[in-house]
Amino acid sequence: MLSSKFTFARLQYNSGDWDTDQRMPSNLLHSLLQYTTLEVETQEKVVPLSSNEVFRYPFCYLSGHKLVQFSSKEKENFEKYVNNGGFVFVDDCNHDIDGLFAKSFEAQMGAIFGSKALQKIPANHSVYHAFFNFEKGPPTTSFELNGWGDDLVHDYLKAITINNKMGVLYSNKDYGCEWDYDFRNKRWLAEDNTKFGVNIIMYALTS
Repeated sequence: MLSSKFTFARLQYNSGDWDTDQRMPSNLLHSLLQYTTLEVETQEKVVPLSSNEVFRYPFCYLSGHKLVQFSSKEKENFEKYVNNGGFVFVDDCNHDIDGLFAKSFEAQMGAIFGSKALQKIPANHSVYHAFFNFEKGPPTTSFELNGWGDDLVHDYLKAITINNKMGVLYSNKDYGCEWDYDFRNKRWLAEDNTKFGVNIIMYALTS
């Protein structure tokens, strides 16, 4: 039986490296417990994109550094999942718009949804106000500020919108690495940097 609790579902795909940022899911799950009234499963669930199990979860996460080249079944499931109201948060671990992950993932989205489906979203999009308020749009990551990747601070995220609802939220900012630390270390931060992750999940579950 499917649990009524929120499950952090990570998509496993056959190409590339899907198993990045291993501590990040636990960190975000801790934040959901800390700030919201959601009941959560305390462990992430790895779900093969080629499996029909993906349709059991309203929120999925996909990330990597390397080539993204979906199989025909992975493409079919990704398209069906998003078109039926599912939400995928996709994070480029290279934080590089010219990197291999970015170019190959965007090509996959173009092949599935059309070349113009993936669009920049404005700083006043409701995802920035789904729980906490981010008046300036997506918060900057320390990896961008360190000048890694493409040496740019991206002031936008991209999305694919289906029936007036965001189905894919796409980041070149490397939030996965930004949040990849033991949740007990949050006390050393001046501001909890996982709050935007809470927004993303709450948007996925309530929009």
